[in-house]
Amino acid sequence: MQSKSNNQKQWHVVYTRSRAEKKVHTELTLKNIENFLPMQKRLRQWKDRKKWVEIPLMSGYCFVNITRKEYDAVLQTNNVVGYVRFEGKAAIIPEAQIDSLKQMLKQFDFEVNITSENFVPGKLVEVIEGPMIGLRGELVKAQGKNKFIIRFKQINSAASVEIPAAHLSLLPEEQFG
Repeated sequence: MQSKSNNQKQWHVVYTRSRAEKKVHTELTLKNIENFLPMQKRLRQWKDRKKWVEIPLMSGYCFVNITRKEYDAVLQTNNVVGYVRFEGKAAIIPEAQIDSLKQMLKQFDFEVNITSENFVPGKLVEVIEGPMIGLRGELVKAQGKNKFIIRFKQINSAASVEIPAAHLSLLPEEQFG
């Protein structure tokens, strides 16, 4: 883990065991370790009923904001598999991306806009409007005009995002970082 000081907190991502994200969130909270588990409400249907349930936005992941001293305590938490790594070290997630993710979860709808930009897989994009403003990633797939799958390199993960194309901007390769 790279850190300037033992007391400076940085956001990281941990892998969890399958379907154990809420358990990890609860246990980390009980240990007084700051963590963030992005949740979304989904309407689930069974044969006899429908019910709104809260499910993790990114299955298998939980974010932790820790100091160097808390690093091992997170690994010793039940159902934590390990840290998401980038270039051999625990990936550091910028606070702005965590804030954007939190803001996105407060948003329930987007207005529909049409754009003439051609978003093709492999291009680097930045969200330029709306609750996810400032997030950057690689476009993996465009599904229509308002649904994109974007890979965020810091967490080595892709997210399917429903957002108007007008809220995305193509980035030159050298601006991605």
